[in-house]
Amino acid sequence: MTGRLEEAKWRLVGFAGTGIINLIFRTMKIKIKGFEAVQELIKSKRFVFAFWHSRILMVSFLYQGWGAAIMVSQSRDGEIIARILSRQRHRIIRGSTTRGGVRALAKMIRILKKDGCSGAVIPDGPQGPRCQVQPGVITLGKKTGHAIIPVTYSARRIKVFSSWDRFILPRPFTKGIFVYGKPLWVSKLTTSDEEDELRIQLENELNRITRLADNYYGHTTL
Repeated sequence: MTGRLEEAKWRLVGFAGTGIINLIFRTMKIKIKGFEAVQELIKSKRFVFAFWHSRILMVSFLYQGWGAAIMVSQSRDGEIIARILSRQRHRIIRGSTTRGGVRALAKMIRILKKDGCSGAVIPDGPQGPRCQVQPGVITLGKKTGHAIIPVTYSARRIKVFSSWDRFILPRPFTKGIFVYGKPLWVSKLTTSDEEDELRIQLENELNRITRLADNYYGHTTL
């Protein structure tokens, strides 16, 4: 009985969370920046989105129904995110840099190579350091050949939480901007030193486009 009640609770969390996200973002006017440069790449589905932990909501909303493989931590917060993403018809792979990460990364590599689907990684999750890329996403790009596309968003009226990641929640009926950054490819012949250089390059690009999105509305959340 306890197990069924727990499952019912988590299903309700997923249902309510998805409903709130749809309510917020369907009432927003969203400006898209940088899509033309990655349009063909996105059509191919041979890409992995990378975005900061604080900027997940608009990404999952705009791409719901795509069936992307998304790595989500095994934490309690990760369970909330996983339930919402499942209702948005994404494929959830549980793991992070702290728990089950190697196994989850290996599973994600298999899925992306076998099914040819897109993927998504939160490179500073589940507990930071905030806005610092962990190496897993570079390994994913190297093993699959998928391009890594940094993405982010911001909005005019937002609530910034006092959490470790300074998570943002747009207000309903506000204006927002979604930004695509410069794609990054990782060759199978890339050395470990080159991988670290690419990791820093991705981190810098994510921070650049996040500042761009925030500054568009006069925010300095970074």
